[in-house]
Order: sequence, then C-alpha cells, then structure tokens
Amino acid sequence: MLGEAATGRLPAGYRRGRYGGALHLRYSILGPLAVTGPGGPVRLGGPRQRSLLAALLLQANRVVSIDRLAEQLYDDAPPVTAVSQIHRQVSELRQALGAAGSVETVAPGYRLLVAPDALDLERFERLTLGATSALARGDAAQAAGQLREALGLWRGEPLADLAVEAFAAPAIARLQELRLAALEARIEADLRLGDAAALVGELTALVAEHPLRERLHAHRMLALYRAGRQPEALEAYGTLRRALVDAFGLEPTPALQELERRILRHDAALDGAAASPRSERRSILVAARAAPALDVLLTLAEPLAAAPGRELVVVQLVRDADEVAPAASELAARRRALSSPARAAAFSSVDLAADVLRLEHAHEVDLVLLAVGETLDGARLPAAVERLLTAAGADVGVLATAGRAPRGTGVVVPFAGGAHDWAALETAAWLALTTGQELRLVGTRAERGGGRPDSSRLLADASLALQRVVGVDATPRLVAPGVDALLAAVAGAGAVLAGLSPRWREDGLGTVRRALARNVTAPLLFVHRGLRPGGLAPASATTRFSWTVER
Repeated sequence: MLGEAATGRLPAGYRRGRYGGALHLRYSILGPLAVTGPGGPVRLGGPRQRSLLAALLLQANRVVSIDRLAEQLYDDAPPVTAVSQIHRQVSELRQALGAAGSVETVAPGYRLLVAPDALDLERFERLTLGATSALARGDAAQAAGQLREALGLWRGEPLADLAVEAFAAPAIARLQELRLAALEARIEADLRLGDAAALVGELTALVAEHPLRERLHAHRMLALYRAGRQPEALEAYGTLRRALVDAFGLEPTPALQELERRILRHDAALDGAAASPRSERRSILVAARAAPALDVLLTLAEPLAAAPGRELVVVQLVRDADEVAPAASELAARRRALSSPARAAAFSSVDLAADVLRLEHAHEVDLVLLAVGETLDGARLPAAVERLLTAAGADVGVLATAGRAPRGTGVVVPFAGGAHDWAALETAAWLALTTGQELRLVGTRAERGGGRPDSSRLLADASLALQRVVGVDATPRLVAPGVDALLAAVAGAGAVLAGLSPRWREDGLGTVRRALARNVTAPLLFVHRGLRPGGLAPASATTRFSWTVER
C-alpha cells in the first residue's frame, strides 16, 4: 500500500530524495491520529482537518481526488462550496505540518508524501509480512518476536478520535481485521513454541469476543488438547459448530472437522510443534435471494474457486422461514454438483445487508457476488445494496438482472480508470484467467473537434498492469462516446463487469450503467472496490491494508 522502498537505511527522522532533505514527520493512525515532528507532537486542528489528514494518510503517496475528499469530509453530501473549502483546508493543513510536511497539488487532487517507515501502519505491514515468511519457513521464534513488535505499535483503537466520522468506518474495520490477523498469527507462533497452557485464557476471551472466528477456535482447541484438557477441546469444537449453524446454517471448515477427529483419536502428531491444522483457503461469498440468480452467480464463481486454496461459501437468503427447508435441499444438490470446494446453506433473512456483512466479515472473503432480487435500473441503488457497499471490506459484484445465463464469449470491462473500474478489471481478469476466455477492455474514442482525448493510453496502462502482475493479456477496443456504441461493444459477451460510478451514492447507476442493466443479455456485474485485497492479490498481500493491480 504505502510509499516507495527506502534506498538505504537512514538515520531516524532523516529524509532525502523525493521527500526532501529536512527532518520529516512521523504519522500514527494505529490509535488516535497523531503527528510527531523534530520538536515533538504536532498540534492539529479540529475534526475536519484531522479527517483530511487521515484521508490522505490512508492513501499515502497516492493522489486523492478533490471529489473523493469532498465526499469523505462531508459525509457523502458535499456543499456547493466543497471544492473551495477543500483548498482552504489543505492550505491550513500545510501550515499545521510546517516545512517538514509535504502535501502536493497533483491533478485531480492532492498527495501527501510520507517517507518510508514514517507511518506506523507501514511499519506494521512490514513486520507482519516478515513474520508470515518466518512462520512459513518454520522460524516460530522470529515470527513471534516480529508480531509482538508489530502489535506493540498499536495505541488503542485505530483512528479512535475519528470513529464517529462515516468515511473512517471502513478503514477502521479493515485495520481491526489486520490487528486480529496478526494476533492470531502471534498465537500460532506461540503454540509452535510450546506455550499452549499459557494461551488458554487469552484464547477463551478472544473466542468470546469473536464467536465465529474459526482460526481462533482452532487455536483454542489445540491449546486445550495440549494442556491435557481433551474434553474441553472437543466442547470448544461443538461451541463453534453450534454458533456457525445457528448464525448461517454452515458447518465448520473441513480442516476444523479433521482437527476434531484427530483430537478424538488422540493423534500423537498434535503434541508436536506444528501449528493447529487450519484451512488456507481463501473464500468467495455467493449470496442471493432467489435460486435462478444464484445459479447465474455460480456460473461466474465456480471457475474463480477452481484454483487450489479456494472455496465457495454459497448462501440463499429466503424471505420466509417456510422456504428454508426446500431451498436448503436444492442448495445441497447444487453444492454436490460443483467442481470447486464449497460450503452451502439457506436461511431466512429480513435484513439481507446485515446478514451478508456478517458472513463477509466472519470468513474474510476475497469477493462477494450478490443478487438482491431486484433489478438495478432505478435512479438509486436498492437500500440494502447501498448499506452493504458502504460497510463491506471486500470487493462486491452485484448482479444487475437476475435470471440471465452466459451465452456469449469473452469477458468485457467498460473502463474509465476509476477505483471501482479497477476492481471490475481485477475480477474480470481473474475470471478470464480461470476460464481461458478473452478479456476485452472498452474505452472511448476522441471527441470530434479536439475535445477529450481517446482512452488508448488508459487502456494500455491497465493492460500492462495486468500483464505485470498476473500475466493476463487484454484486448482494447475504442468506441464512439455514447450509450449505443457501448452496447454494441459488449454485445455477444459471456460476461460484462462494470465498475460503479464514483458518485454512486448520489447518482445511483447513472445513465450509461442503467442502459447496460436494461439491455445487456449476458451476466452483468456492477463492482464496488473494498479495502481488503481481492482475489488476484498474492497471498503475501493479505497482511496489507489494501492492494490493487494498479500499483
């Protein structure tokens, strides 16, 4: 996520190159927002200035558009004077940071330059990545030390002084995920070092706080077993299973089921230094109200989960309790027919957004594929979709119209370079990679009379990024501006993935995307970018705040 690599070890507080030659600032977001300069703590202004700084720090060394800053600072309802107010607030922030700070004006917004290791989140990411590598090669002592150092950077709840600000909620949730993952990894390292009995109390408190967190339960089962408390270890499994079945109708992962069986038979290998067996699978959540829409989503999701280390979590959220039993029976048959590993359940839901968010958080999924049972061609998105997109940590693809099955070939992405367009591109490249289909990017030709230039450079940048990261080629196609030319370009596709507008909260889909929803016959997903690294991200990226193929 953060900045450029250092060219060498520098004295503490010194910066050079693009960061200048003066003493630089150190920023802290793993707790209340704080800035420290050469002379000590830097005094910041009120909530608006602190929010501006936090928004820039969460995208450190990257340009944040003025429109995006306005949405964040004014709770998605910016006043008509928002642009001029942002300019004034940036000027005041520059004064607060002084000569050591560096807020650059770069179209279409601003960029805060942060030197390597000057942000506590970057140091946390570096330490947790190192610990992950140490665990993988069996060096539990080094991993435990690095993880304790990483967790020691935390000074309380992240961005605690901005917790009431709506823009900060997704970032705070993602930071809390990273801390919990680091805590789980530290416990795993301690288990390998033989500290089982000493960990039981800590793990008991943690599973009470996170009752659906399967990795924590696995650690607790193993700690109890190694402490000579086999009956309690088995009861710990039963407690988790009941919680999962009650909440979602899902069974624990195959890895946890196997751990229970090994505890039952007193498997001698469980007394060794190895960590608790746990699934390394990364999950894709497929959720729908109706069976036809679920079938369409599964045609897209099944190939995505075909690679080793993937699984599908498939749920049908029916409206009435009387529908649960028949839906579950049909869903079980669908699961058995899938070629990819999957868990499936049906349950009644009166609050689709809340239930999908609980699943998404409990399983830390890479991608959510959702059908809400409503067509997406109105002036606003359905309320449940708006709530879900606002709070989800993962990328979310929303099926535009239920009941449409793939008939054409190729995966097509209308691409304009926005954050959600990049999310759509990554999911489309993932689909093209796993199905062998052609990936096509659609951009606009130059306007007549010397207006806006064509999109060829933008499409080339996107294609090069995909080749560099995942080796996927993309075929560019430039079309005339307007809805008709775009509809012609996506005709015959096997799937169409389009990023949501940056202004989806105010404008819904907008004119062009509504036309796609009404006219495209292939499965059409509207994709929203989440902060959690997505399906194309390498395993090492899971310790990072965010990841995108763009960087």
